[in-house]
Amino acid sequence: MATDTLINKFELPFQLYDVLDAESLCNSAKFEEHNRATFDAVLDTANKMATNLFLPHNHIADQNEPQFDGKKVSMIDDVKVAFDAFRESGFIAGRYSFEEGGMQLPETVMTAVAGYFMAANPSTTAYPFLTSAAINVISHFASDEIKNAFMPRMLTGEFTGTMALTEPHAGSSLSDIRTTAVEQDDGSYRIKGSKIYISGGDHELSDNIIHLVLAKVPGGPGGVKGISLFAVPKYRLNDDESIGARNDVHLTGLLHKLGYRGTTSTSLSFGDEGDCYGYLIGEEHFGLRYMFKMMNEARIGVGFGAAMIGYRGYQYSLAYAKDRMQGRIAPNNKPEHDATAIINHGDVKRMLLAQKAYTEGGMSLCLYGSNIIDRINTSDDETLKAELSELLDLLTPVIKAWPSEYGPKANDLGIQVLGGAGYTREYYSEQFWRDNRLNPIHEGTNGVQALDLSFRKLWQNKGLGIQILKREITHDLENISTPESAQLAAKLTPYMDHLHEVLVHLSKILPTEKAITLTGNAQALMNIFASIVVSWIWIRQASKAEQLLSDTQDNEKQNFYKGKIQAAKYFIDWELPTIKRDIAILTNTNSVCTDMQADWF
Repeated sequence: MATDTLINKFELPFQLYDVLDAESLCNSAKFEEHNRATFDAVLDTANKMATNLFLPHNHIADQNEPQFDGKKVSMIDDVKVAFDAFRESGFIAGRYSFEEGGMQLPETVMTAVAGYFMAANPSTTAYPFLTSAAINVISHFASDEIKNAFMPRMLTGEFTGTMALTEPHAGSSLSDIRTTAVEQDDGSYRIKGSKIYISGGDHELSDNIIHLVLAKVPGGPGGVKGISLFAVPKYRLNDDESIGARNDVHLTGLLHKLGYRGTTSTSLSFGDEGDCYGYLIGEEHFGLRYMFKMMNEARIGVGFGAAMIGYRGYQYSLAYAKDRMQGRIAPNNKPEHDATAIINHGDVKRMLLAQKAYTEGGMSLCLYGSNIIDRINTSDDETLKAELSELLDLLTPVIKAWPSEYGPKANDLGIQVLGGAGYTREYYSEQFWRDNRLNPIHEGTNGVQALDLSFRKLWQNKGLGIQILKREITHDLENISTPESAQLAAKLTPYMDHLHEVLVHLSKILPTEKAITLTGNAQALMNIFASIVVSWIWIRQASKAEQLLSDTQDNEKQNFYKGKIQAAKYFIDWELPTIKRDIAILTNTNSVCTDMQADWF
């Protein structure tokens, strides 16, 4: 089974240059030193590194989890080799400026780069990606002193980073965290508390680990308004910024996960000896705001990772379906006829089409989100920047939740395509599903994303985000010049009207006691909103594919473009209509879920 090709060779060029016109970013001052050739060179390097150094040990790391002997963590050597190659390539600093030692690459390109690594080996990839997320917060909100102490070595991968939010008793309820931070005379703080489920929380891959820790300063406001953010290094730094003594932060145990087994998942204890140094990032009590800056962009990464693990499973099951000979199809369905590859069976085509629609739709959605960031960063129009920021804020819950809901569904279908073989550990399909099952949970569960969309994002700034989204969608649909895509657009339009009706209805019940029903029906609203957005994303792909199809005589490219159009048809005909149930639930203010009593279960 040929499975070493991580991503179809036409996929990323199509997404970047045809759908998103990423090459036009080079017309801006920020990216004027780049061109398509440099983008392609970066992508080629990522592809080769992911294929040669990350892919070969993905399954090995799954079977040989990191171990903790009470003193330090050990893991297979392949992880360190791959991590070192990644950091030496400069990819950790890829999106940062030349002055900071980075490549000053667009977010769109860096997201595409991530695709190769997430498809090859999400567990090893987690270490540099967590570091990038931590750098993002430090670069935006930390003092120059903290930046100078930690950022240069984080950008080179000499130091890695984590996010330490969750506590054993609190889970997603961050307002209930108990970790404390007490200010000292020298301006540092002493941190005391415990955190759990901290990915990359301890290992020997780097010289130091910088934990970004949420904690409360005594005397501050209650709830989330009293949360502050601190940089807490595994090792303190000496006055000359060399690595000094061990800080009072300790690994208390490794957690054993369903998937992502190559990434350490840790329980950490801070300040057992009363001597855990932490350094305030920004101002006291603004910690959650700072962390959400990181988490919003990290959520795009989570969604994209889910799409890519789903895509990897799709490609794996596609290769199997082409190779596996079984059964016959009329008119060649007599015993004396040769067996056919299972890809020719109608139900297998259905499962492969669904995987393609879910994963390539999720991939395109996340790249669109990354491209919004580039549009914001390259615009001189302050009004447009504000509008695009609002659009990104609105779409972030969808970008995180929809691919992480449908990526695992794609992996489930991938197992089904393999049949009994898919249920065995001798094939990799089951690992893809296990790895991807994390994504609906971390960086804010999908239920939290649905609540965020339903109660905040759709309504903030007087609904500006939804206004900008409608403008973007309308612009694309009105400019379609190809017949099949125009038919798809005509099928989508009535659902946009239904969404408007649902939002008008919800705006009337939100100020009333009936608003409680939306806590049980938020997923229905997410389903409606996300399905419409992803349908639009698919029409964008289909429209461009239809245009390019008429311009090429290359048989491979023709097949690629026809596949795009067919997947768009599948999504609009098979998936979009399923939201009729959700529309009815919301317009009828259905209270079945919220009326249910705990004692009735």
